[in-house]
Amino acid sequence: MVDRLSGKVAIVSGGAGGCGAAAVRLFAAEGAAVGIIDRDVVRGTALAAELVGAGHKVVFAACNVAIKAEVEAAVAAVSAALGPVTVLFNHAGTIVIKPFLETEEADWDFLFDVNVKSMYLMTRAVLPQMIAAGGGAIVCTSSISAVYATPMEVLYDATKGACHMFSRAIAVEFRDRGIRCNAICPGFIETPHGLREVTELTALGVDVSEAAITAAQGRLGRPEDIARAALYLASDDADFVTGTSLFVDGGFSAV
Repeated sequence: MVDRLSGKVAIVSGGAGGCGAAAVRLFAAEGAAVGIIDRDVVRGTALAAELVGAGHKVVFAACNVAIKAEVEAAVAAVSAALGPVTVLFNHAGTIVIKPFLETEEADWDFLFDVNVKSMYLMTRAVLPQMIAAGGGAIVCTSSISAVYATPMEVLYDATKGACHMFSRAIAVEFRDRGIRCNAICPGFIETPHGLREVTELTALGVDVSEAAITAAQGRLGRPEDIARAALYLASDDADFVTGTSLFVDGGFSAV
């Protein structure tokens, strides 16, 4: 299938690398004009240039997604270049892995800013455009960690639980204005983020060995697995799907 996002303007936060970059490439291939929002200027600029060179409409806006003024400026820049935004993939996020009693207040504030406040700021900046356009689709990256607790990840699990409910609540409040909002819950994914998680959990004595991951979900996920799920939820194929959480985890959550 092609052109599932034809005529749509999409923003992908955290779109410079990993699953975000995979989504940017796929969204562009499916006909969307795409705004990449990320703090990684080098990779974001390079990705935008690559896709523009391939004939796609893509722009990059540098932004710390936890700072309101930067988010508003980045969204305004994308809208000025591409038009009103009708698809938002809230993908930006990171991880802090520590024993709970070593988790400091600064860690807590930092991770909630990046993983949760960013979704509030991005969604708040984009929703008026979607409402004016008659509707839109929002996809938020949550995690299996929203519902499956892992030792040494109390903070991360808490942020993802918040993302989970944020998506559901937005879906309910804005359903009658043509806005859909859903969450994606990845398992362990083969990205720098995912591989760092495996390395740091292993160092703290948590069994996330290749054998353990294979038993739980068959294999490490790939960025494209998440991008395809995001494409489905962002497209009109999911027109009657809102307020749900799509687990993309090779069956991790089915056991």
